[in-house]
Amino acid sequence: MTLPKHVKIVEVGPRDGLQNEAQIVPAAVKVELIERLAAAGLSAIEVTSFVSAKWVPQMGDNSAVLRAVLSSTKRKAGVAYPVLTPNLQGFEAAVEAGATEVAIFGAASESFSQKNINCSIAESLQRFVAVADAARALRIGMRGYVSCVVACPYEGAIDPAKTAWVAKQLYDMGCHEVSLGDTIGAGTPAAVQCMIDACAKDVPIDKLAGHFHDTYGMAIANIYAALELGMAVFDSSIAGLGGCPYAAGASGNVATEDVVYLLHGLGIETGIDMDKLMAASQYISRQLGRETQAKSAKAWLAKRSVS
Repeated sequence: MTLPKHVKIVEVGPRDGLQNEAQIVPAAVKVELIERLAAAGLSAIEVTSFVSAKWVPQMGDNSAVLRAVLSSTKRKAGVAYPVLTPNLQGFEAAVEAGATEVAIFGAASESFSQKNINCSIAESLQRFVAVADAARALRIGMRGYVSCVVACPYEGAIDPAKTAWVAKQLYDMGCHEVSLGDTIGAGTPAAVQCMIDACAKDVPIDKLAGHFHDTYGMAIANIYAALELGMAVFDSSIAGLGGCPYAAGASGNVATEDVVYLLHGLGIETGIDMDKLMAASQYISRQLGRETQAKSAKAWLAKRSVS
């Protein structure tokens, strides 16, 4: 078995994490967090979501945050700052704010698609065609997400072939990378490998990413299982921020700190400075007034208090 020599982490905390917070996090705090994450070595940081502030008030400052990040004197060259754009209206607003990479999201579950974006899987894909065409015309990169790739809170286990079909639609539409999301964190290594195997028959493994939630404590195990199959891109969230409002009981995304600890322990390069990453984790946890969810960050803090 040969594991990847290098893994790219896509940091989703500023968007997928903070949009699930009950409190509204100030734009300045979001910008500071993104700058700290970039300084720590993250090469892809999801900044915000261009959705209606009526439905996601936490992302109501999307344009202001993206503009601030892109114009900051602390902006690091070579760092991608994708934003979520679920429809053409969101895409156009994102482009106006300076976006150079966008993301669209579908689901492998009909029920989840209806609950999440009020339309069928087929209808959601049709909506994305307009976004894909517009992105292609402007030469803007596009990433795709698939939710409920292993299990759904309404339908239970999802057929891997169904997940593979949705992933292929997004890839064929022009997504340079398709992120496979275990939205409710119910996946186990065997189920995850079965799902990835199915997807890799239609989409090259180097174009697939893993997005794992830690509801049942399986996220790190599932990442290792994915590494065994050659997957080398993973989404994670600083301090384990995030969850899913449409999936009862779904805890946060796997913590970036824990993923990096695993990868570095395996001798896999990430380009990330662990001390700076831990400092970023401590920063946002203080701003939110609570402890980090990352086990490695808790251990790091305990070790510092003793030394």
